[in-house]
Formats: sequence, structure tokens, C-alpha cells
Amino acid sequence: MDKIKTVYLGMSADIIHPGHLNIIHEANKLGRVVVGVLTDEAIASYKRLPYLDYAQRSLIVENIKGVDEVIPQTTLDYVPNLEKIHPDYVLHGDDWKQGVQQNTRQRVIDCISKWGGKVIDIPYTQGISSTQLNKRLKEIGTTPEIRMKRLRRLIAAKPIVRILESHSGLTGLIAENASVEVNNVKKEFDGMWASSLTDSTSKGKPDIEAVDLTTRLHGLNDALEVTTKPFIYDGDTGGKVEHFVFTVRTLERLGVSAVIIEDKVGLKQNSLFGTDAVQTQDTIEGFCHKIKSGKNAQVTDDFMIIARCESLIAGKPMVDALERCFAYVEAGADGIMIHSKEKTGKDIKEFCEKFRQKYADVPIVVVPTTYNQFTEEDLASWGINVVIYANHMLRSSYPAMLNCAKSILTHSRSLEASKEYCMPIKEILELIPGTKNS
Repeated sequence: MDKIKTVYLGMSADIIHPGHLNIIHEANKLGRVVVGVLTDEAIASYKRLPYLDYAQRSLIVENIKGVDEVIPQTTLDYVPNLEKIHPDYVLHGDDWKQGVQQNTRQRVIDCISKWGGKVIDIPYTQGISSTQLNKRLKEIGTTPEIRMKRLRRLIAAKPIVRILESHSGLTGLIAENASVEVNNVKKEFDGMWASSLTDSTSKGKPDIEAVDLTTRLHGLNDALEVTTKPFIYDGDTGGKVEHFVFTVRTLERLGVSAVIIEDKVGLKQNSLFGTDAVQTQDTIEGFCHKIKSGKNAQVTDDFMIIARCESLIAGKPMVDALERCFAYVEAGADGIMIHSKEKTGKDIKEFCEKFRQKYADVPIVVVPTTYNQFTEEDLASWGINVVIYANHMLRSSYPAMLNCAKSILTHSRSLEASKEYCMPIKEILELIPGTKNS
């Protein structure tokens, strides 16, 4: 029987379940089935990045019985594709009558009514929950290869990638699972930052590279074991070139997505001291050699080496920062982190505007600790790709613990501290999967 009518389905297709197959089956009864598989960018606009990339998901859908054609759907909005193919029917599970996709459904109705098209809502398949399936996948975990690739996919898919500092398995779980809903859009962190400052401070040591790589990797492994999101590693100066190549190989093998190294030499002084401390930059040639050596050492194309420029921290002019960063990109850096301790943010904005004139697509990373009045939307409009909240888990935990300790001392008991500063013991027991309630 010739298929005269055209039926359109929009689908993420990250986890194919019987509900999807039922909709395809119903669509096939009505005519020729065209599936618009949402791109990473479209999905990331309203929820987490899918586990599988677009090429993998479209290949799966192409091979499902009843599907005649697969095309990309580049936005959550169906209208651009509908106006191209003028389908007679659009089918979707009736769950889109509510929540984040409610407005999308109405736009579809308004669009296809122009040529007499019809929306058909298929009853949601009972007993199937994408949320529960995603939860089960998280419990299974991930592989180093999949985790490592994820950062590049996020940068390509999202206006700005949101990274939270993690210095332990517990803070890793917070970064992995914390979420809020704003205007029907779920917001969560995209990955984690292994900060040398918070690694050192949590061990009671100064942030002067006193904690060696092996020790830091123990803490990193704690978080890697209980999370699936990508990690960016704070590599400080990278150390000696001969040592840095082994750092790159080790991080890559663990599934870390990127290392950020700063263009300084000598005993480390935290950048937020600015010119109040001696900040000695490496030569351009010396730092470019380190970048090239690291790039030559890595095995995959997915691992990223991001060059952190300290020119603005050291009080040097904008032209110096730009000259250095241009050279670092030419040497093979996969991205640039521009750092500043100024509170206005004007220097960062100026840098981004001038850097973008030469490099439109090279990722820019910032740590807006001192200019935190700007929103992620502001930063994205400057051309920034990644924002790192670099020390907030540690900085928030210390006051809470200190106040708890003082309360116990003040009252000679823990009653007041438990009420004001502590989560219930039952929640602690249930916080970590596998903990017994005993």
C-alpha cells in the first residue's frame, strides 16, 4: 500500500523503550514516517546532554522498523522542520500536554493547522519512566572514554557549560545530582572542577603545589567512582615539561576531560593575590613548548589541554594577554582560560571581544570568583564557553562546620547544633546508595 500521508515524530531517542516503538507503530498506520531526531544542542536547551551523540541516536532510529526517514531537529521547536516537510500528522506521547513542552505542542498545532495538519497525542505508555531509566544508568556508571568525550560535546551543544568545584566523593555527588527547575527548564551542573586550592585546603596545606599528583589523584578517584559527569583538572603550572607529559597520560587514562595549566613558573602563589604576591610568568616560548609536549603525549583527540593566562593577574596590559593566548592556541591549546581578580569584569569582557575577532570557535573558560555579579547569560554573551565555580563547595562547608563546632562548645551538648546545622541522621544513611539503615 502506497504511503500517501506524511507523519512526523520528534524524538530524543537517547534511551529507546516500548513507548517509542508504540508511537512509531501508530505513526506507521497513518503514512510515511519521518523522525526528527533532536540534536545535542536541542536536547541540552531544556535538560541534560544525552548519553549518545546525534550520529549514534539517528543510526539507531534509522534501523527501527516502520521508520522511513530520519532528519535532524536542531531546536526544541518543531516549526522549522514542519515548515520544510508539511506533514499531515504530528504524533507525540500525551505527556507533552504539560511541563516544559506544553508551549512546543501549541506551536506545532498552530503551525500545521495552516495546511490542515493534525496533532495526535498517543497515550503515555504505563510502567515506563525515562526518569527512572536515567537513574538506573547513573547507578551503572560510565566509562573513562565516554566521560572524557563529554566535555567537548557539552561545549559544542550549550551556550555555556556550568562547572562546580569538587574535592571529595561527597561534593562530587552534589555536583552530579543537584538540580533546580526554573521556568519549566531543569538546570544542573555539567561537570566538576578538581581544584588544587580546595584539594590543598581540605588537607590543611597551603596552595603552593605542596600536595603531589599521586595524593590528589586519590581524592579525584573518590569522585570519579561515584559520578558520571566530566572532570576538569586544575594542573597548576603543569610542573616540569618532562613531568607534565606523564600527568596528561594519567589524567587521560582516568577519563578526565581536560587539564588547565597556568603560564607561571617558580613557587606557586594563588592568582587572587594578584600583584600583592610575586607572579612570575613563563616565557611564551617556554609555555608553548609545554603545551606542545602535552599534546604530543596524549593518545586520544578528546582530551583537552587548556592554557590559563595570568597576564591580567600580573598587572600586564591587555596586549600581552592577547599575544600570549594567540601563541598558546597556535601551539595547540584546546582552549584559553583568562583570569582576573578585578571586580568590574571589564577586562575579561574586553579580552573576550578582542580574542573572538581572531578565534571565533576556540573555547574560553573563566572563573568569575571576584566578578560574580554577572550571570551565565552575561558571560555567554561575551563569548565565554565554560564558567567554573572554583571553590564554593569548600568555602560553604567550612563556616557551617565551624558554627556547628562552636555550638557544641557553647551548649555543652549537640542538641542545638543538630537542629540548626545538621541534616537528620536518617538522611545521611539514605544519602549514599548502598548504606544500610542500621
